[in-house]
Amino acid sequence: MKQYFDDHPRDFLAVATPGAGKTTFALSVAAELLGRRLVDRITVVAPTEHLKLQWAEAAARAGIPIDPTYSAGKGKTSGDFVGVAVTYAGVAVNPLAMRIRTERFKTLVILDEVHHAGDALSWGEGIREAFEPASRRLALTGTPFRSDINPIPFVSYAPGDDGVPRSVADYTYGYAHALADHVVRPVLFMAYSGEMQWRTRAGDEIAARLGEPLTKDLTNQALRTALDPGGAWIPSVLAAADKRLSEVRRHVPDAGGLVIATDQDSARAYAKILRGISGEPATVVLSDEKAASKRISEFSGNDRRWMVAVRMVSEGVDVPRLAVGVYATTTSTPLFFAQAVGRFVRARNRGETASVFLPSVPNLLGFASEMEVERDHVLGRKVKDEGDIFAAEDQLMAEANAGDAASDDLLGSFEAMGSEARFDRVLYDGGEFGHAGEVHVGSEEEMDFLGIPGLLEPDQVRELLHSRQSERAKKQKAASAAKPEPDTVAQVSAHEQLAVLRRELNGLVAAWYHRTGQAHGITHAALRKECGGPAAAVATAEQLHARIDRIRDWATRKTS
Repeated sequence: MKQYFDDHPRDFLAVATPGAGKTTFALSVAAELLGRRLVDRITVVAPTEHLKLQWAEAAARAGIPIDPTYSAGKGKTSGDFVGVAVTYAGVAVNPLAMRIRTERFKTLVILDEVHHAGDALSWGEGIREAFEPASRRLALTGTPFRSDINPIPFVSYAPGDDGVPRSVADYTYGYAHALADHVVRPVLFMAYSGEMQWRTRAGDEIAARLGEPLTKDLTNQALRTALDPGGAWIPSVLAAADKRLSEVRRHVPDAGGLVIATDQDSARAYAKILRGISGEPATVVLSDEKAASKRISEFSGNDRRWMVAVRMVSEGVDVPRLAVGVYATTTSTPLFFAQAVGRFVRARNRGETASVFLPSVPNLLGFASEMEVERDHVLGRKVKDEGDIFAAEDQLMAEANAGDAASDDLLGSFEAMGSEARFDRVLYDGGEFGHAGEVHVGSEEEMDFLGIPGLLEPDQVRELLHSRQSERAKKQKAASAAKPEPDTVAQVSAHEQLAVLRRELNGLVAAWYHRTGQAHGITHAALRKECGGPAAAVATAEQLHARIDRIRDWATRKTS
């Protein structure tokens, strides 16, 4: 607030982590500007219809009456209102009408989640035309921005070190800062792997372990197999998440959980599974239903355990009691991931923690370990790599939200044949815990982490995780010492031996990442280059042993 009124900018970009209170900041600015008579009217631009209502409710609590039913074709609104709330799509339909309204009054325009103004050229052009005459423009967004070729209106850009223009924020409040201020909750990421089997369109049957180095296509197919409600992976993870929710509710009685699903069919199936697990119905939120906003509001105010929804609750929706999440969607971009996790981090009382369950796939694990990374909007590069939003993926999600089945040509026809889940690791504060060989779902080792108390300070979470990691290592050492000599051990199958070696290799690669910052995929590629052989998923025991010895040699040389 102080910086804003010291500078008196016409345009101001505030970049703040989800859950940090962007709405409160914006409405405080609006109230002060109205009080000083620097503006006469407020226009809020939000991504969705639900968020228009949420803004109107928040503004009413701040003493600013806003009409969330206004549309550009409507013309006037009641004299009881000092502002309106519209969507980006609504502005793009009739930007001239919004421009006329903006010109008539000294107007403050609040652009919520302003990165949406770069989603489509027509949206950006509409926003620029409609609000160019505004007296003040306050743009809000959470991190990370994405990379594309559409500049966001009213945002300043400056060349980066590589000469590519990047957005320049007037104020940035990242997750690390907000966590230190106790504005957001610490997040525990519970990662689950497991064996997957599926049949391709060509009739080939494939088996792979979720979390092992795979090609992009195989990773996507393994992920879709895991999320198939007919397999064992998703029911096992939902059961684990429900156990975690029960533990949290011992300390936070109204704590709720949210499952983010890929499409409506999956959402309904997950809700049915949860009812069998928890003994109570889950609230299902589907974006094309008129009652969707009402259901979210009702869930926010009651004490029911679970809500299941498709993409619509990933951004801006405020349900402060959400404390446990299940990331059960194939959407895997840094922007969507940050927005989804943002649903669980808003702090109400000091000591509350958030837990997010997710599949052990490399990009999601990378996003989880980089929660504190702040990113800018980058211009001059088309959306094309794995870290960005895929246009095709956005199209698939739009079809999913509309209830349409995605085409086989886009998704790649396949049949999920079976899956099983294993607890893999916990990611917290950039570190990994529990990753010393996967454990069975429902085991004591898993409960060591699921049973973490629901009220802990961030440093207490860190200390407890280190303690449980140390206890687990001692148990494994004792168990190993008690084993008979190799010549008396029953012969293990080649499949089991390969699985053990792959887990050992992946653990060493993960440790190397934390020592050097080198991405897992780059390390695996370097090992293959030096030792030869195919990807780890199809490598022989001899090849895996060679890579294990080589990375251990790297670690020894680096230490010395």
